Amino acid sequence: MHVLHTFANNSHVPYLTWFAERAAREGNIRYTFLILYPERPVMIEEMEKLGFTCIWIPFDSAKRKWGMIRTLPQLWWHIRKAKPDIVHCNLFDDSLPGLIAAWLAGVRVRVITRQDTGFHWRYTPLWTRLDRWNSRMATHVIAISEEARDFLLRIEHTPPSKLRLVHNGIPPERFTKQDGQAMDRMRVRFGSVGRYPVIGTVARFIEWKGYRHIVEAAKIIARDHPDAMFLFCGQGEQEPEVRQWVHDAGLERNIVFTGWVERADMASFFGLLDIYLHAAELEPFGLVYAEAMMNAIPVVSTATGAALDAITDGINGILSERNGEALAAGVERLLKADAKAIGEAGRQTALSMYSFDTMWEGTTGIYEQALGRTV
Repeated sequence: MHVLHTFANNSHVPYLTWFAERAAREGNIRYTFLILYPERPVMIEEMEKLGFTCIWIPFDSAKRKWGMIRTLPQLWWHIRKAKPDIVHCNLFDDSLPGLIAAWLAGVRVRVITRQDTGFHWRYTPLWTRLDRWNSRMATHVIAISEEARDFLLRIEHTPPSKLRLVHNGIPPERFTKQDGQAMDRMRVRFGSVGRYPVIGTVARFIEWKGYRHIVEAAKIIARDHPDAMFLFCGQGEQEPEVRQWVHDAGLERNIVFTGWVERADMASFFGLLDIYLHAAELEPFGLVYAEAMMNAIPVVSTATGAALDAITDGINGILSERNGEALAAGVERLLKADAKAIGEAGRQTALSMYSFDTMWEGTTGIYEQALGRTV
């Protein structure tokens, strides 16, 4: 089986690496990767070491419309040359030209994983027509959460016959390796020694992640818990605005912007936390939920994405409405409950639902079923 993946706006995609590593071990899938990125992606050398072809197609997302038009003939040429059994697209910027190119190249199985469900509908509604076009061009559409599946059916009117649900997954053995020395260094770096509760959020600084609601919650929580510390781990265009909210609320002692944390240290970062707090809206999935839960960190979250699918409120996490008062109340509920038991229940759930093995089996199962029907 030969699968060609397209991916835009990323130099390195961890789950594509995990797919390639698994395929290299088992020998049942041959991969080709077409990466749309401004600079030469680091994936090229990585995939070559695993025995797979990775091709760079220059693409600048700041010039999105013309960039996609320019990449279309290149995608078509590479797909035509590779002659894959399946083309699998992932993000909107690679899916729109990639699915058209695959159709023009005569590829009969065209898969799209909707990693960005709801973004255009929420922020740039005119582009939703092209989301629907992508669903039309694809033979199989993968939703990564029940909420995303419902959105695709109800809002985008994706044909149910095309739609499959496959949760994203992570390798537990890689994402639960906590290092005591790394944790000690970060406690000193962030000033969290002796602070309680330590509440973390790992998310880009963009509107849909809900930092404004977390800052509102922090104001309420800090009144009753003056030693509470919030660790904001992320980057993004909204960071200056979030910093201003923190300043205006007088929360500089309670909220720390962590700056960059190395990927290898993320399990140790989660180990610093008493609570993981997330306030996203229409989160297509959210791997950070899975990471926090696999590390037995109890989660308080808005009812969206992976959290909505995995969490039974009060049993293995806390679900909240999307406002500061509700999030603060969710944190208080958790502090008064058996947080350790809730964290352990969350860990068991995440290991069952969100392991990479589950993602691999679900995705390859779609491939096998599709080829069985079409070849």
